[in-house]
Amino acid sequence: MRWLVTGAGGMLGQDVVAALRSAGEDVVALGRAELDVTDAAQVERAVVGREVVVNCAAWTAVDDAESRESDAFAVNAVGPARLARAARLSGARLVHVSTDYVFAGDATTPYAEDAPIAPRSAYGRTKAAGEWAVAAEAPDHLVVRTAWLYGAGGPCFPKTIVRVARERGGLDVVADQVGQPTWSADLAALVLRLVQAGAPSGTYHGTASGEASWFEFAAAAVGAAGLDPGIVRPTSGAAYVRPAPRPAYSALGHRALERAGVEPIGDWRARWDQAAATVLA
Repeated sequence: MRWLVTGAGGMLGQDVVAALRSAGEDVVALGRAELDVTDAAQVERAVVGREVVVNCAAWTAVDDAESRESDAFAVNAVGPARLARAARLSGARLVHVSTDYVFAGDATTPYAEDAPIAPRSAYGRTKAAGEWAVAAEAPDHLVVRTAWLYGAGGPCFPKTIVRVARERGGLDVVADQVGQPTWSADLAALVLRLVQAGAPSGTYHGTASGEASWFEFAAAAVGAAGLDPGIVRPTSGAAYVRPAPRPAYSALGHRALERAGVEPIGDWRARWDQAAATVLA
């Protein structure tokens, strides 16, 4: 198939391009310098001739979005709308990556794909708007929500934790926020599986299985780096007040993947054990 990957220079974009090329797919990879997803004319030219468009372009600076919501909206909502319209006109399937931040974060069991969205941050609102635009403009779409993404190709939580642990000899990490650490390479492979399986249009959750707190993930990262996990100490989210509220609970369910016959990503800890050497290299 002929693929277009937007946001190809980012952590996830790099892994999507690598997964597609390893599978022998025909890939055009465009980063921010090559394609402004908010520019309708540029988008239309880029999509022509492509059969699948994977949108990895996003404003991911969660806290900055609180003071620059219009800028985040342009990338996270207007951009997907442009891509969705171009994909529909060209007959291409659109895969759009979204986030757990579209939910309120107050659940106690994993969010279903059709659970009501209630974003509590500017970032979440702009990503929710992007989901709506994609569904409205492109009947042939896959919205894939992910969370707690880490990978080799960019800054991420485990890299930061290990660096700080080495510099300080110990650190406090939030223990009352729960989610699903997800390797960007696993998400890239899932996107390919979804498209290859001809999954029905709709919303899917692309996160690792199981659940962890940031504290648990930090301890696993420090241990993988050869340090004593005991130097990671649990603390409360109230100790780290930031501009954008963080979801207290954002685990996502995977029933839609199972119904489509696509295997979800494995348990987060097993996948971290597999990823750690590459991510922390």
